[in-house]
Amino acid sequence: MEPKEFPILEFDTEKQSIINPERFFKGGNAPEICIFPFYKSVINDLVKQNVLQEIGCEKSLVTDPLPLYEMKHKGQSIAVVTPGLGAPFAAGMLEFAIGMGCKKFIVIGFCGLLDSSILPDNLIIPTSAILEEGTSYHYLLPSREVEINLSMQNCIKSYLDEKKIKYLEGKTWSTDAFYRETPDKIQLRRSEGALAVEMEAAALAAVASFRGVSLGYILGAGDDVSGLEWDHRNLMKSMSFHEKLFWLAADIAVTLWKLI
Repeated sequence: MEPKEFPILEFDTEKQSIINPERFFKGGNAPEICIFPFYKSVINDLVKQNVLQEIGCEKSLVTDPLPLYEMKHKGQSIAVVTPGLGAPFAAGMLEFAIGMGCKKFIVIGFCGLLDSSILPDNLIIPTSAILEEGTSYHYLLPSREVEINLSMQNCIKSYLDEKKIKYLEGKTWSTDAFYRETPDKIQLRRSEGALAVEMEAAALAAVASFRGVSLGYILGAGDDVSGLEWDHRNLMKSMSFHEKLFWLAADIAVTLWKLI
């Protein structure tokens, strides 16, 4: 491998690494379809209600055990994994779920808004993610954007249209540094067509493409960073919305089973 001007540009197409997820999770028998929710509080409640049953676990010396769950919904088995915050953590959990046998993913995340006219709890279906985090560069050639899987996004939109659930479409901006969302950079991202900012979409889309699995994405609108000051919009009061979004993803997952 030849060095580039910057190390982050040195993408390697080699699939095999010194540490490979399939080595640790070989023989996983998780359901093929997996929901990837960022709402840990919702998952905790579902575990207490015995809706979710643990079928695997990613263990680490430095973090708490990270379980993979299974649930039954409308007669179908669905895997559930909470990815954790930030691109490296989320990408690692996606690798874990793939190693356990999952092949189609529905991510339900949250985002900051770059447009104050978008109401809290609106749904955003991202078309692509602007790469400003580091993880995705290990899974794809250097690029300004990565596309979110079109087939999966069309499936999600078809279900939302059928149920007359409103949503917005547009780019999202994936960043590692939420304390560095400056006014000038926000304006630049808006000029590129970004509606939202978050931390994981680019990395998850890149990992999915590299590993040959399908990944769709739904963002729940949260705080507003489009103005001169942060508008948190009472984020902690959105629990019921997050729970509804989880069950919406479960319904879409059942639809995906019918297409397999």
